[in-house]
Amino acid sequence: MSIFSKLRDKIFGKKTDSVPTPPLKPIDISVIDTIPVPPPPTPLVDVEAVLAGMAKANPQKLNWRTSIVDLMKLLGMESSLAERRELADELGFTGDKKDTATMNMWLHKQVMRKFAENGGTVPADLLD
Repeated sequence: MSIFSKLRDKIFGKKTDSVPTPPLKPIDISVIDTIPVPPPPTPLVDVEAVLAGMAKANPQKLNWRTSIVDLMKLLGMESSLAERRELADELGFTGDKKDTATMNMWLHKQVMRKFAENGGTVPADLLD
């Protein structure tokens, strides 16, 4: 499992594998009322609210809004340099991984963008 997947699952919960539905058989059009309706879309997750709630319950004062290290700590994940470099590789960082300040800022923005791409609502100030 990728590092980002672990981060995402901490916010969104684990995705369950859906049971495949058998193919539909042709039906008589006169019974149109019996056609199954697709389920409603998955509700969006308020990422900021989830993280703020976790921060409130955490005894440490973590600056998850700007720090990838603190965000990872808040989510109960390893935040070592090696782990962050692996996450940077996974998310496509092309800069110098020895410039950890730049890499960390990029990682935080990318993780927030990825949360938004995966169905989370993320405030604009956390995406810029």
